[in-house]
Amino acid sequence: MAENGYAKPVLVTTEWLAEHVNDSNVVVAEVDENPDLYDEGHIPGAVKLHWRDDLQDPVERDLVEKPEFERLLGSRGIGNDTAIVVYGDKNNWFAAYAYWYLKIYGHEDVRILDGGRQKWIDEGRELTTASPQVAQASYTAKDRDESIRAYRDAVRETIGATGQALVDVRSPQEFSGHLIAPPGYEQEGAQRGGHIPSAASIPWASAVRDDGTFKSADELRELYSGKGITDDKAVTAYCRIGERSAHTWFVLRELLGYKDVRNYDGSWTEWGNLVDVPIEKGS
Repeated sequence: MAENGYAKPVLVTTEWLAEHVNDSNVVVAEVDENPDLYDEGHIPGAVKLHWRDDLQDPVERDLVEKPEFERLLGSRGIGNDTAIVVYGDKNNWFAAYAYWYLKIYGHEDVRILDGGRQKWIDEGRELTTASPQVAQASYTAKDRDESIRAYRDAVRETIGATGQALVDVRSPQEFSGHLIAPPGYEQEGAQRGGHIPSAASIPWASAVRDDGTFKSADELRELYSGKGITDDKAVTAYCRIGERSAHTWFVLRELLGYKDVRNYDGSWTEWGNLVDVPIEKGS
């Protein structure tokens, strides 16, 4: 078992990163909810991944295709054997999304900086506005791993099914239907509020401490099992657009070692706009 009882050694500390940031086989990538933060100051040598411009297809709502993904990683100096350390703002929610995304295309060595951007800053560690000097690399992606992604038709079949569990990681106000989207995202919501029937409400940030680091495995297991999200079930996590639920996917699959966990990245902006799907309101 990894540190704190985690299933895999997929987290690095700020101390570790400070010692290894210049290693030739390590690339650090900042992935923020607010992408402008990178230009205000980032970890020396870190490359920028824009969650929308780099990781979203510009036309259809989907991941970029394999050739675009290969060009993206190669342009960031990332090869197939590179260890990628992702970090970002907001308790690493988009860093976790990038982690899940990299696993979709089969990258082997991906880790998250525990505590993210804020912990690095709180400790007074160095930031820079200088653009890193990146040598073009060659990258070959694997075919998409669809076993860690959920689509709407499959989600509908899980509602109330034996051995299946849904976890809604949005805020309690979004879960109840009082809010369509978090404050500040009012133009990015859905036609209907509420949640998918049978879903358990476990806000994504419940998994981290005040300093943004992840809680211990024992604490996390208690958090999720207390709401019926256990390893003997096939678990699907969702939020609004799939980024917060990628954070919960990371906790359940990578930290706790749950065998079957999927991220429904269509999430509420898809489900809340679909015709003739069941929706529940209330806590």
